[in-house]
This record gives sequence, structure tokens and C-alpha cells, in this order.
Amino acid sequence: MLYAVFMSSAPQPFPTPQEPSGAPPLLELGTAPEEPCLRADAARNRARLLEAAARLIAEHGVAGVTMEAVASAAKVGKGTVFRRFGDRTGLLTALLDHSGRQLQADFLGGPPPLGPGAPPLERLRAFGIAVLYRSAEQLELQLAAQPEACRRFSHPATQALRTHVTMLLRQIVPDADCELLAQTLLASLDPALIHHLTRQCGMPMARLESAWVDLVARVTRTPPPA
Repeated sequence: MLYAVFMSSAPQPFPTPQEPSGAPPLLELGTAPEEPCLRADAARNRARLLEAAARLIAEHGVAGVTMEAVASAAKVGKGTVFRRFGDRTGLLTALLDHSGRQLQADFLGGPPPLGPGAPPLERLRAFGIAVLYRSAEQLELQLAAQPEACRRFSHPATQALRTHVTMLLRQIVPDADCELLAQTLLASLDPALIHHLTRQCGMPMARLESAWVDLVARVTRTPPPA
């Protein structure tokens, strides 16, 4: 199973000046709030650089993404890459932000059960499975771009996911400490843990998916799906 199964549409192209890159209004996601104000030429360069980086990852893995390689693939000067993203981690984070905006759009406004229209328990199950498979597909990128420990839980992308899970939990178990329960659930979807379980322990994704559904049932004190 792939994350694309849960998406409301095919992945969107990297945003250009004609396609604003703002996130849905309920949650703010991303690390570069100045993006919508970029000049047209700067926005075009940014899109070209992200597309070039994505191609390099597809061809050579995350290890093949250096600032020099991206500049060469995009046919721009190396200084342009550094000015736009700061460093390699900033570039990888920008790639993850694009994917994160797609996920956010799906759980905020996509079709059920991931999006609105399904009962909150079904949405929570679908959310975890979508995040699980998205992480598995982008594991090297997610690990390489993961913020340092002191910023990991305050990163806007992490806050957006936690806010959504907390909201669903409050509808399912309103008498619980939903903020801490959300942290517990999201910890089971951590990319480093998924890497350990799948790459080092050899666990199949189907087992991780079943474990998520079981964990949701236990945390919310609800029966597992039939």
C-alpha cells in the first residue's frame, strides 16, 4: 500500500508565482513564511531547485543531494542554492514541506476517511496509516531533514500533525488528556522508529499498519474495526 492511496489527487507540482504555496488556513505549515512574497524570478528558481533535488533523490538517493549537485542539475550558480535554502538541511526540509502541505490538504479537505466526512475514529485510523506509508516512502529524506532534538517537537509540520490528532481525540475521548495522548500516538509514527522496525528488524509494513489500528483502539477505548 502506498501513501498515494490516501491522497485526494496526484502530487502537485512545486509551486510557482501563479500557484501560491500557502497552506490551508486552519494550520500553518512550513519553514519559510516569506515564500508567497518572492519575486517571480526567485520563485521560478526555487521551484527549479526543488525539482532538481527531487530528481537527484529519485536517481541517487538522499546521499546524492549536495548543494553543488542541485545547482548543476538546475543550471544555476551554487550561490543561488545557498541563498535560497541556507544549507543542505534547509533544502531537504523544503522538499519535505511540499509533501507535508499535500498531506495537510488531504486531512483538512480531502475525501474521507482521511478528510472530513467520516467519523473521527475512522479519520484517526486513516491518518496514522497515511503518515506511516508517507514516512516509509520518504524515509531517507525524512531522516536527513529531521530537526535537531531541541526543535523536533516545536517544528511547524510536527505541530500541524499534533493539532489534528488532538482535535480528533477530543471528539472520541473528550475526558482524556488528549494533548499527551496525541504525543503518544505520533511517537509510534516517528521516522527513526519506522526505519528501525522496517530496515533493521525487517518488519513488514502490514504489521506496522495493524499495530497502529490496535494502538488507536486501546488509546481510545474502542473496539478494533471488524
